[in-house]
Amino acid sequence: MNVEVPEREPGGRPLDGVVVADFSRVLAGPYATMLLADMGATVIKVESPDGDDTRLWMPPERDGIGTYYLSVNRNKQSIALDLADPRDRKTAYAILDRADVFVENFKPGGLERFGLDRESVSRRWPRLIHATITGFGTEGGASLPGYDLLVQGMSGFMHVTGHPDGDPQRAGVAIFDVVTGLHAAIGILAALMERGERGEGQHIALNLLSSALSGLVNQTTGYAAAGNNPQRLGNDHPSLYPYGPFPTGDRDIIICVGNESQFSRMCQALGVPDLATDPRFCSVRLRNVNRDELRLLMVEALAAHGVDHWSASLQALGVPCAPILDIAQGVQRAADLGLAPIVQVGDPETRQVPLIRNPVTFSRTPVAYPKAPPHLDEDGAAVRSWLAVTPARGPRSEADGRDGGNGQ
Repeated sequence: MNVEVPEREPGGRPLDGVVVADFSRVLAGPYATMLLADMGATVIKVESPDGDDTRLWMPPERDGIGTYYLSVNRNKQSIALDLADPRDRKTAYAILDRADVFVENFKPGGLERFGLDRESVSRRWPRLIHATITGFGTEGGASLPGYDLLVQGMSGFMHVTGHPDGDPQRAGVAIFDVVTGLHAAIGILAALMERGERGEGQHIALNLLSSALSGLVNQTTGYAAAGNNPQRLGNDHPSLYPYGPFPTGDRDIIICVGNESQFSRMCQALGVPDLATDPRFCSVRLRNVNRDELRLLMVEALAAHGVDHWSASLQALGVPCAPILDIAQGVQRAADLGLAPIVQVGDPETRQVPLIRNPVTFSRTPVAYPKAPPHLDEDGAAVRSWLAVTPARGPRSEADGRDGGNGQ
């Protein structure tokens, strides 16, 4: 397979022509670079000879590869390089000579001995957009390992997740790795746009803890702006009620009421229209103050029928509601709604893997899925052949020499 960098043309993909050197591993960085690859960027995944750790994170697995790895590495070219080896380091530099974006999530200071620290990169590749992802920044938190679960704990997320009388709970996914990856992709796109105007690259720094605090939106802002330190409320919302799951005659149903009109229509659907004008519940603030009383009345009404009945009744009146599904049911529900959540990734004549669709739909320049997540060093020969026939991009300082940087 050849490495292709298609020119930007009408009807192509949004990032055709952009080359990304992806030195990241595990989740936050690879998720960001996969999103860029879906949109047309040529992403060269530079791995150690041992490969990305997530290749071995199983179960579950498919064909001996952890599905964790498969989830964030489609549409990439894999080359295995040992940066401690001068020849491999020269190949890494050659990739960066031709790249527009450099993404890495090494421990702070970990790339200095390879001449790939921030200062060396900005000096040698002034047009390069260099995105660095850490767990807790490069100052007081530089020595802390960047595991998502640590961030869930330290950010306050776990403290507000779970039942009031129970233990703090983690999310069922590495949520802040994903949030950081999204922020990284947004920052890279903004930097690409700005570079197009100025012709200069820049360094982008992200860390999981700052991304978590941003992602906690109303909870952290409640503290910053009003001094409120939120506590666990189980499945309840701190500012809206009813807003969460409620038991019915068979299973729980989620009901989300965000305004007075929805509350009135919910009361009508449940057969208790007088609750809409009850002085205890006739405003958002009063429903929050008297939520225990309102819950008893709602549970009593909901016990008369099961989820299917109430879903139909509430939806008919425009009241937001949903059943609680497992992952398999959730994917199937998306399919039933016409969202086509699963796509076949790769060449049907060689290797395809069913994966979850990119959620962004472009009207003119759609995403594509031409390449399955690569095996380790699957594209090493192709990348080297591409380097041999492709000139370096833009100006590069010669101060460091051909193999420049530190540690030579």
